[in-house]
Amino acid sequence: MSLGFGDALDESEEQGARYDKHANVRRLILLRHGQTEWNAADRMQGQIDTELSELGRRQAKDAARELLGHDAIAIVSSDLRRAYDTAVALADHTSLEVVRDRRLRETDLGEWEGLTHLEVDTRYPGARQTWRLNADFTPPGGESKLEVGARALPVVRELFAARTDWPGRTIILVAHGGLIAALTAALLELPRKNWPVLGGLANTSWVQLSSHGPSIEQPGWRLDVWNAAAKVAPDVL
Repeated sequence: MSLGFGDALDESEEQGARYDKHANVRRLILLRHGQTEWNAADRMQGQIDTELSELGRRQAKDAARELLGHDAIAIVSSDLRRAYDTAVALADHTSLEVVRDRRLRETDLGEWEGLTHLEVDTRYPGARQTWRLNADFTPPGGESKLEVGARALPVVRELFAARTDWPGRTIILVAHGGLIAALTAALLELPRKNWPVLGGLANTSWVQLSSHGPSIEQPGWRLDVWNAAAKVAPDVL
């Protein structure tokens, strides 16, 4: 049966109401970089500037196609090549330019950088497990998860203040597994004892949060998606 004019009007009003419901919501997508050879070898990268593998470049292109429909207004990336090249693969499908921000770099792992998981466990028995379970534990010469979250949080706060066109649309940050977990926990204001509930991310998986609050002082962040379009990941950086 065809709709009458009144039915069509009601349907239009309903669609308008659905649209208005999300008009003030800021969506934030945190995308992890594609695979590197060090990822494949379980080697701790931290802030060492490794490159994407061939598989990682294909993953970046696949992620770009997956994220095209999210109405992004900005792409901000870690300045490390593995993240920046992943961000460029996404930007190539848009009119956006990638903005680099070193505050989105991976965790500084200090003396662990360049070592495999097995080598870390041999030289520092039990330390990696402690690091997994305690957000304030610092690898020797490195930084804690709490410190990582604290350096990344201002990036989002500055975007919140500067991008008046953000409500109703999406900003994408391209970064690293450890940083994304720390930033997510910081945005959600999780107690430090609960930070380990956010597990590892697969290469080119992403997290989506949305801000429903009235202001930068009360952003009202919610976790919508964790480890999207990915297999369950090993808990690695």
